[in-house]
Amino acid sequence: MSKEYYTTIGLEIHAELNTKSKMFCGCLNNPDEEKPNTNICPVCMAHPGTLPVCNKKAIESVIRVGLAVGGNIANFSEFDRKNYFYPDIPKAYQISQYKHPIVSGGKLAGVDITRVHLEEDTANSKHDKGDYSVVDFNRAGVPLMELVTEPVIHDTETLVRFARELQLILRYLGVSDANMEKGQMRVEVNISVSPDKEKLGVPVEVKNIASFRSAERAAIYEQKRMIELWEEGKQSEIIKETRGWDDNKQATFSQRSKESAEDYRYFPDPDIPKFKLHEIFNIKELESDLPELPEAKRSRYRKDYGIKDEDIESYVTNRDLAEWFEGVAGKLNGMEQIKTASNYITSDYLGLAKNNPEVHLPSTEHFAELIRMVSDGAISSRGAKDILAIIVIKGESPMEIAKRDGLLQSNDEGALKGIVQKIIDANPEVVATYKGGKENAIMSLVGQIMKETKGSANPAIVQKLLKELI
Repeated sequence: MSKEYYTTIGLEIHAELNTKSKMFCGCLNNPDEEKPNTNICPVCMAHPGTLPVCNKKAIESVIRVGLAVGGNIANFSEFDRKNYFYPDIPKAYQISQYKHPIVSGGKLAGVDITRVHLEEDTANSKHDKGDYSVVDFNRAGVPLMELVTEPVIHDTETLVRFARELQLILRYLGVSDANMEKGQMRVEVNISVSPDKEKLGVPVEVKNIASFRSAERAAIYEQKRMIELWEEGKQSEIIKETRGWDDNKQATFSQRSKESAEDYRYFPDPDIPKFKLHEIFNIKELESDLPELPEAKRSRYRKDYGIKDEDIESYVTNRDLAEWFEGVAGKLNGMEQIKTASNYITSDYLGLAKNNPEVHLPSTEHFAELIRMVSDGAISSRGAKDILAIIVIKGESPMEIAKRDGLLQSNDEGALKGIVQKIIDANPEVVATYKGGKENAIMSLVGQIMKETKGSANPAIVQKLLKELI
């Protein structure tokens, strides 16, 4: 590479809102409906003489998203007609928003947001039927939030971090399941490459990406493709276009030239009233009702529990686990016990739960009891793991399991001293090595004593006695 090139990325992210009904009619909004063309009516099928009626809950959901990202909630908003003809749009136009979105501005994960607006989703076209395609209109008219960022992203790590954080926000607010496998959240990457840091290159849009990994790989692919064209002196071949992403080929492909706003011939929809949002909604009340959001939770966990960032992320991304963990923490004494609990949760419990559907969260009391037993030296770390594997399936008391299975550690120095001395006498070479300065040699003796006591000896006391008696 003879020059330095600068990559600029902006994102458009669509999310289907989980309202009971569609955006402009009373049809059921059911993303799991398998029978095609079931949840349809004359309105969402654009029969002549029908009139759209706005879904108030959908508008409220977008306002809540705007408040969560620190955006400005418009006082005046309206819907527009975005004109284009494809089989997935029965009206030959999509009801969307252009000049007056519900939300403008805001910031998330360090990325500036341009706007958040509301539109209707399109039907689902399927092209795997041989010589023809089919269209399922169940999705047509579903409330669709679109968030647009400023072109301020310069690396794929930031791209993925922003998209993941937005998904969390949507789930915390309860406005969308944002399941990318089901198409409930779709990412579009707008990317340009330029040798001039002060000047953007020709933007290319990669549409309808269905996973974070694919979004990252699509951006990397396009970045490489455009740099190669620049290097070969073929930058004129970089055109403003829409491209798709082929997961199988791990490559983008050209779909069509990119439309501009003028091509869509936006104009205000005459069938839908204008909105003065601050008169319709109590914005302050909506803001005060927002739940604790991911970044606030991260800050609180760092302050209150002092646990690792990796552990915190496990709780931030799993709200049920977080609620249970907080219940456990409330039954423990001090940060050290809480840190120990978190280590067992994020490594051992999640490891057990990963491949075993029978594993469930034990009661907070039983888990807290287990951690207290570890902290007090009543059981070893190995014993704690064995007990945990039982309580996540059977739900028994950790103390009862420890007594029944002989897992309680011996802390009686007098009882252990004879066993320790026996092992010392039997291993003169190891003792000599330890005395010669190789302190790790003592662990061989610890292992033998643990075997002699069938794991019941407290390793810390064993080490203490070894050092005293050698």
